[in-house]
Amino acid sequence: MKFIRSLYLQQRLFLSLAVLVLLFVLAFSFGSLLGIAKVCFMVWLLLIFADALLLYNTKKGIGGHRLCPDRLSNGDDNTIKIELKNHYSYAAHLDIIDEIPEQFQKRDFSLSKKLKSGEHETISYKLRPARRGEYSFGALNVFVSTQLGFLSRRFRFSQDKSVPVYPSFIQMRRYELMAISSKLTELGIKRMRRLGHNREFEQIKEYVAGDDFRTINWKATARRGGLMVNKYQDERSQQVYAVIDKGRTMKMPFEQMSLLDYAINASLVISNIAIRKEDKAGLLTFQHKVQKLVPAAKRSNQMHQILEALYAEKTAYKEANYEALYVHVKRQIRQRSLLLLFTNFESLSSLERQLPYLRRLAAIHVLVVIFFKNTELYQLLHRPVNNIQDVYQKTVAEKFALEKNAMVDTLQKHGIQSVLTTPKQLSVDTINKYLELKARGAI
Repeated sequence: MKFIRSLYLQQRLFLSLAVLVLLFVLAFSFGSLLGIAKVCFMVWLLLIFADALLLYNTKKGIGGHRLCPDRLSNGDDNTIKIELKNHYSYAAHLDIIDEIPEQFQKRDFSLSKKLKSGEHETISYKLRPARRGEYSFGALNVFVSTQLGFLSRRFRFSQDKSVPVYPSFIQMRRYELMAISSKLTELGIKRMRRLGHNREFEQIKEYVAGDDFRTINWKATARRGGLMVNKYQDERSQQVYAVIDKGRTMKMPFEQMSLLDYAINASLVISNIAIRKEDKAGLLTFQHKVQKLVPAAKRSNQMHQILEALYAEKTAYKEANYEALYVHVKRQIRQRSLLLLFTNFESLSSLERQLPYLRRLAAIHVLVVIFFKNTELYQLLHRPVNNIQDVYQKTVAEKFALEKNAMVDTLQKHGIQSVLTTPKQLSVDTINKYLELKARGAI
């Protein structure tokens, strides 16, 4: 039974059988063909037997293994590797079907490879998940056929493996490496010149040549009988919170991912950059109520805590409650902090409903409202007009585009910082805004 379950008939067998049937049919009209047809049939049976013998003359004909990361990065190309080795004494043709997770909806995924005897080969392919959660791989199926190609034998490896998909740690590492090597400009991050001074007191020390006379501490000088100066250092360890709206408006899709997932990926990136800049990073998520708060810190395991918190975030498709957000922030975040609010407003009236709470937040913290352009509308604006329907569509698109710009003006009029961006540019524009505020000494 095991032999039968692993044996598969190839297309070449059915084609050759069709030729034999045709020969026997023609033999009814041409009697001389009957002998040839019988000989061909016997040869055909011998070839099938020889093919089966070659395939099953060893128990371990092919070795195989899937190499999959312990976790996948959401929204990124993740490399999956397959290791194969041919233990047969002849070159074998391999058809590889990996049972990838159902979330990818790839029903026709297959790879082909030819391996010489004793050859070891690693082949790879990429998967781009579009949402977080558990992804389950099935078996790695390798179908082996000989040069005869009548039959194939199936081998199964690496069965039933579950892999979690986390927020984009690949993107986080890319920005981190660029920040360390001072090459963030290659990703579109602007260089910000620091304006003025934002310094905090460190200690009192004895005056040495070259110290600024303006920092002389006259009281300490009088007590010690020698010139003493105040020593300052650039102010560090400001609190930076990524505040994520998980309401129903954040479930809008863009290139298979939701706006919520883009916001989660950008929050992971900006939190890591903030810690690299000696600031404290924290996280707050909300919809009808505040659901997750990771207090701002820069300890060694802070990014791990933020990553784990973001992995589990889901939406209940409810309306975002900004009043609950304001009350929670006022009670729990006492130190003046930078709040990067990732949200989405589709109309000016929806923004104006929440404006009183945004103004109260901006009065006690540095608030930056980050929301999204409707990229499909912007594509519609640049589409040529061919008929009256196109005119109507373009007019509506212009109205919505102007309304988005009106939201920026409304926030600015009330002293609230804002970033209007596309999902693709979200991380870059968020980092640029953070660096701008750092350079201006606003935080």
